[in-house]
Amino acid sequence: MSDWTFFSNYGHVLIFLAQNPKARLRDVSDSIGITERAVQKIVHDLQAAEFITIKKQGRRNRYKINRRKHLRHRVVSGATIGQLLNTINFPTDKPIKILKEKKISGREKHVAEETEAERILREQQGDLGF
Repeated sequence: MSDWTFFSNYGHVLIFLAQNPKARLRDVSDSIGITERAVQKIVHDLQAAEFITIKKQGRRNRYKINRRKHLRHRVVSGATIGQLLNTINFPTDKPIKILKEKKISGREKHVAEETEAERILREQQGDLGF
């Protein structure tokens, strides 16, 4: 089976930043599986094309998605970024888990790290019989 996906790295970065507006570029690159330099270029391009705005908050950046901006390709140019994100249906209150590469039986695989809050929620739901 080939390793292609429906979204380009630009789409992956945009979707990740929509879910994690305070993410560090290192977190984005670790999760998507591309270099931090590639993420920097993509973020620069997205900002230059007005798909995102970047606001400095202390030592970190906060990314805001321009949900009214139309997609660029003529086949889908009638749709907006907001419609795309809504179609994918990511809840805004649950960030995407940051993935780390781990060696599992001799092979690298991306696995989601469970946060402390997720562990507590899982344990509470287990106690309730969910």
